[in-house]
Amino acid sequence: MKRILGIALAILTASAALVVAPTPVHADDCVAVPMDVQLNQFPLMPDLAKRFNGSDDAQVGGRCIRVSVSAKSSGAAATLLEHGWPHPAENGPKPVVWSPAATAWKSVLNQRLADKGQPQMAPDGTPVMVSPLVIAMPQTMAKALGWPDTPIGYSDILRLATDPNGWGGYGHPEWGQFRLGKTNPNFSTSGLSSLVAQYYAFAGKQDGLSLEDIENTDVDQKARDVESAVVHYGDTTLTFLNHLYEADARGAPLTYASAVAVEEQSVVNYNNGNPDGKLDPGEKPEPPHEKLVAIYPKEGTLFSDNPYIVLDAKWVSADQKQAAAKFGEYVQRPANQRLALRYGFRPGNSSVALGAPIDVKHGLDPAQPQATTLGQPDPAVLKALIDRWNTVRKGARVLMVIDESGSMISPATRRATKLDLAKDGASDSLGQFRPDDEVGIWAFSTKIGPDAHPDYIEVSRITPRGDDITRLRELIAALQPTNGTPLYDIGREAYDAVDAEYDDSRINAVVLLSDGHDQGSKSSLSDLRDYLQQKSESVTAPPVRIFTIAYGADADVNAMQQIAKATNGAYYDATDPSTIVDVLNAVISNF
Repeated sequence: MKRILGIALAILTASAALVVAPTPVHADDCVAVPMDVQLNQFPLMPDLAKRFNGSDDAQVGGRCIRVSVSAKSSGAAATLLEHGWPHPAENGPKPVVWSPAATAWKSVLNQRLADKGQPQMAPDGTPVMVSPLVIAMPQTMAKALGWPDTPIGYSDILRLATDPNGWGGYGHPEWGQFRLGKTNPNFSTSGLSSLVAQYYAFAGKQDGLSLEDIENTDVDQKARDVESAVVHYGDTTLTFLNHLYEADARGAPLTYASAVAVEEQSVVNYNNGNPDGKLDPGEKPEPPHEKLVAIYPKEGTLFSDNPYIVLDAKWVSADQKQAAAKFGEYVQRPANQRLALRYGFRPGNSSVALGAPIDVKHGLDPAQPQATTLGQPDPAVLKALIDRWNTVRKGARVLMVIDESGSMISPATRRATKLDLAKDGASDSLGQFRPDDEVGIWAFSTKIGPDAHPDYIEVSRITPRGDDITRLRELIAALQPTNGTPLYDIGREAYDAVDAEYDDSRINAVVLLSDGHDQGSKSSLSDLRDYLQQKSESVTAPPVRIFTIAYGADADVNAMQQIAKATNGAYYDATDPSTIVDVLNAVISNF
């Protein structure tokens, strides 16, 4: 649980909660209804809140009602609620209404509270909008499996994941091994739903998944086999969808991931040319060359129902409950439910008919899913599944590369330098790895190493982290600021070092933290980017992922973004040095 809370709070800080506030009012004027929703409910729910706040419906007991909406991942919000929603100044106001992506999170929260002997907080809720879990695949690959005429499911994923010939078993050796994108079920609903669905499939059941089922040796092995095909994890599906889209733009749409477990709505966004579901000012969506299609697993699937839950929390007043109920009624009106279609969701109100974009044009089948909707496991089983995932997930092989250039001596707070905080973050993040995960540490700066490799010191070679991490923490604590920042050269050297001993059974990655612009590299950013991009598009040699952290106000954000993008990794922003502990923990959620 400590690990889950640590990463949850990390992701919240690293990702900065989205908040949409209505016209400011004095607290005494209106009944405030703070609402926390799953990220994919933006911008629909803020739109509805704005309409409601400006309507005659926004009154209760002679007082006006003001709904404000913030967004966090469902798992992170569940963890905050479990702990009483600490630090509202940082995490946003304590919610009156919670709308996670799926009812499963309500069960997880209530079970965690029950395990502590505390009362349940989340009663049943009414679906706001629904979206079935699908397996999204590039259309060309789906057709190779027989789509749309042949039913496809987790048994096919298992077969592809375990076939040493990969796509060669389906007549396409040029596509290499099967590669699966999945999110971390501690935070992501698609990750949790796909975990539940695959255990159901391998247990041969569609309802009543039990603790005995998930502990079954055969079921457990099949789960491990599926996880073995994962490219890396993460807290949301947006990383996978953005990388697929970027690969498509480069003319290499089949080189990143063969399939990604997502909600149906994500397929709509992707095929509309808006993979992350939001457009920057002036940005025009460009549909991809290779469309994704939604595969509805033949063994059955689950729906993300986005329940509208008025919390039974000690901070929620009777007036707030009444006000929240009025907004809930407003959301369910047919005219408002039809707005869900505009954002790629199926209406939660079943009386509202389906229409575009739930159609073939957008890669979907409105008649699906025809297979059974899987039963919601008991809360204890859901909690056990999340706990078990950490033992069956794909292992990690990670090289942490830490900048110890002279600029790292700059003060970050009154009592600590940037390097001090970076060392604290690196030490803390070690606890998020499993003992059998392999971790190495480099420190880099100009002219600090031997003649063969002058720009870095191997603090600790890549070895299993082990149960005792004291040695690694002592080595990190000994780092001292020195010279310049050979960012581009170290990016290539670190990549090559991990690539040279690539382990197919693990997620192979570099975590690169730097606080400045390049100094002293022999190569340029474009040289490094082109080299890494060429590597990442190989189907015969799976690429190493680089996860970059721009640290401090002087960090080269553009360079760090390009380095991560070139390897289909992810970029993290720690330009505020005080966030580095949380950001590093968020990075580790990918492994």
